[in-house]
Amino acid sequence: MTSTAPETQRGQDAGDPLGEQPTSWQRRLRRFGHVPRPETSLRDRLDPPWTRPGRQVWSVLAIPPHVADRLVRWSAWGGPLLVTLVAGLLRFWRLDQPNAVIFDETYYAKDAWALVNQGYEGSWPKDVDKLILKDPSSVPIPTDPGYVVHPPVGKWIIGFGEQLFGFTPFGWRFMVAVLGTVSVLLLCRIGRRLFRSTFLGCLAGLLLAVDGLHFVMSRTALLDLIVMFFVLAAFGCLVVDRDRSRRRLAAALPVDEEGVLRPDARVAETLRLGWRPWRLAAGMMLGLACATKWNGLYVLAAFGLMTVLWDVGARRTAGAARPYMAVLRRDLTPAFLSTVPVAIVTYIVSWTGWIVTDKGYYRNWAAAEGKGSSWSWLPDWLRSLWHYETQVYDFHVGLTSGHTYESNPWSWLVLGRPVSYFYEEQAGCKESSTGKCAAEVLAIGTPLLWWLACFALAYVVWRWLFRRDWRAGAIACGVAAGWVPWFFYQERTIFLFYAVVFVPFLCLAVTMLLGAIVGPAAGTGARADLGLTSKDPTGERRRTLGAIAAGVLVLLIIWNFIYFWPLYTGTSIPEDLWRDRMWLDTWV
Repeated sequence: MTSTAPETQRGQDAGDPLGEQPTSWQRRLRRFGHVPRPETSLRDRLDPPWTRPGRQVWSVLAIPPHVADRLVRWSAWGGPLLVTLVAGLLRFWRLDQPNAVIFDETYYAKDAWALVNQGYEGSWPKDVDKLILKDPSSVPIPTDPGYVVHPPVGKWIIGFGEQLFGFTPFGWRFMVAVLGTVSVLLLCRIGRRLFRSTFLGCLAGLLLAVDGLHFVMSRTALLDLIVMFFVLAAFGCLVVDRDRSRRRLAAALPVDEEGVLRPDARVAETLRLGWRPWRLAAGMMLGLACATKWNGLYVLAAFGLMTVLWDVGARRTAGAARPYMAVLRRDLTPAFLSTVPVAIVTYIVSWTGWIVTDKGYYRNWAAAEGKGSSWSWLPDWLRSLWHYETQVYDFHVGLTSGHTYESNPWSWLVLGRPVSYFYEEQAGCKESSTGKCAAEVLAIGTPLLWWLACFALAYVVWRWLFRRDWRAGAIACGVAAGWVPWFFYQERTIFLFYAVVFVPFLCLAVTMLLGAIVGPAAGTGARADLGLTSKDPTGERRRTLGAIAAGVLVLLIIWNFIYFWPLYTGTSIPEDLWRDRMWLDTWV
């Protein structure tokens, strides 16, 4: 078992890389828990080493060292793949149930079917859902264009599953379930790289696998989980880019006669970091997120700022006297070109189906109503697309009609008002005192996980501010990018399930908290993080008790997921049991 403590000290960017005395503000912050960075090599600060499990576990299991080394290497991919397998089995089990068009599937399933068959969304007649469920082949695709308020990428993805498995509940949910499953694998690998620990990476993925909101959204043909997938993929690309660029900096720094890496202001301020394909990939992923739903724009801005600040930290650690100026000269323009223009091009390309047809909604606006505009020198399709986007923006900001399940973003973390996607009451249920059974699909996170995440976020913010831990800042950035923008639209009709975009970062925050509860092994940064010395005889006992406490919390979260399983899958249960699971009045 590992913890986050050793890598925290190696991976910090703040502080003086030359090891000078702390500044006055750092001394004042010590009363809040700030500690100066311990003596760590410059190479380890730029390129932190990976945590290796202790030999005690292998000795107890009587596993030879050479076999243990092979298992450790295998676990880097084997562990994440095992967690992903469990997540996939859960998400694909009875994926076609309930056999109904639930919640907003009524929009996206049909729009996706029209999109993959004719390149644009159609205007479907009302009350066609029952006919689709009964015999989809008998329902013609409408040729009249439909007015849609979200970009097309998410619907193209849903439509791909429909092309494979038909215009059925399983077909339109298939690709969302695939992305939900793969996102667990992504989080395992991202967590592993972030914490330099395979165990903690797999723990983060396991928490995502048993989160109720992520689970329900993985089994429903809505767009928000698709946005989450691309946001998480972009974050992973940026973390890889951070590692590679810092490794390149380390390779360029001078080594003294004793073989010790030394900071060098000239190298740190003038070195060009060259081709950064992972940052380009992140720009493409963020473009796809924006091309699924517009809230991806806020993530693009937040992640763009985050990756630039990472460059500042890297150059400071390498010895730059003026790291911000160095980044302004060397990194800012490439960072912008690698993300924003790439995202814009990706977004426009996603509209290809609408562009190449002449029947899409507003497709001919420029040639008709927009004729004679001062912008007529631009291509008609581009002016028509711009007009379409302005109309959609007006719709989104003006969407204030009330809804039974709308909620304020202030209540999201405590799961104040979940969304019921499907509810069916059945009479003649002998197991219930009321004579009724209930089947519901409730879009709600695993309560114990989310309530623990409230404390974990407080810990992450504290660790970022007072321990100068870049990983805590990255996690906080992911949560803020997906959550804070909704506070600017509190008068708009919004729902709890929008929060699925930052659920992976909640899982990372909880993982970081659990790692701190476990504590570091003796002699691996304990002085800085836990107030223990490496010779403290109580260190191992403290770690054992921490491991037990963290394990109990994880088991309780898994139990909580199992307990709410009927509400996640639409399983029919006696109404008494259904009411037992309504822990808050606002859940009904």
